[in-house]
Amino acid sequence: MAVAAPRRARRGDGRAGWLFTLPVIVVLGLFMLVPVLMALWVSFSDWTGRGSPLAPGVGFVGLDNYEAITSGGGLAERNFGIAMRNNAWYVLLVVPLQTGLSLLLAVLVNRAVLRGRGLLRTAFYFPSVTSSVAITVLWLFLFSTSGAVNQVLGWIGVNGPNWFNDPRGIVHVALGGGTGPAFLTGSDFLGVTWWDWLSGPSVAMSALILMAVFTTSGTFMLLFLAALQNIGPELDEAGWMDGATAWQRFWRITLPQLRPALFTVLTLGLIGCWQVFDQIYTGTQGGPGKTTVTPAYLSYEAAFTDQAWGQGAAISFVLFAIIVAFTLLQRWLLRERDTSKRLAGRLAKGAKA
Repeated sequence: MAVAAPRRARRGDGRAGWLFTLPVIVVLGLFMLVPVLMALWVSFSDWTGRGSPLAPGVGFVGLDNYEAITSGGGLAERNFGIAMRNNAWYVLLVVPLQTGLSLLLAVLVNRAVLRGRGLLRTAFYFPSVTSSVAITVLWLFLFSTSGAVNQVLGWIGVNGPNWFNDPRGIVHVALGGGTGPAFLTGSDFLGVTWWDWLSGPSVAMSALILMAVFTTSGTFMLLFLAALQNIGPELDEAGWMDGATAWQRFWRITLPQLRPALFTVLTLGLIGCWQVFDQIYTGTQGGPGKTTVTPAYLSYEAAFTDQAWGQGAAISFVLFAIIVAFTLLQRWLLRERDTSKRLAGRLAKGAKA
């Protein structure tokens, strides 16, 4: 009887827990799970956007929508390839830059000897709480042909580009333009030649990359700052007593303890970079020459402009798969490697031998 009472109590606590969480489960299921499942069905159907996707007249087309954007050989495949190329360069540059800058800012404002730390933290974080639409409009003025950025470049003798109207890739610009080698121009992936894949982000996309780094570094700075403040000062002092330099203490002592925060920052950065939409919609609409189109914006354009709802849904789920794959890869790369257990196992085997 004494054992049955705690079991009944735990069973009652379980029912109470489910009862309290039931409203949230219902809301999430109704407004998140159901729309996702309907969008998944749309990606496998020929729905035209009229009526319900579950209507009897909507047919199942299998993987046709996915094949059209990945191996169809037409405009849909090329547009998807261009969007993937643009976004790949965006991720490749934004994630390392925003992570490195946010970590640097966190280390600077975490120093006890720094005066005005509170003011600096607020100043660095302020762009993150400003509307992305407002920042994009401001960026359009700053990077216009006669904007402040080109005027500053003119003071040092540099003729600034026509930022948001220049479709040239910065790698091609650095190489002096021209036609690439035959083995790069003669083959393609997703309808885009390898020479174009290696062109780098366009001049217009480079301006958006700078904007992304400017607006997100403050948020990630706070995450790193919180992690730094949880590290006891005695560890740094022990390294100093052992003769380690400031860089060695940071690389060998501080940085390994920032692994959870680093994983969070990289994960959020990857997800945000692959989902970039509002800056494109507000600023460039994919131009010039589709060099700022991203998969998220292409999904919207395919569905709401071209009325290709199945392809738009298919693009969104391919994008979802890419985000999940990168997150899992990153989790594996940043996993905790328990070397002590492996060392102990080897020592035990050696002792038995």
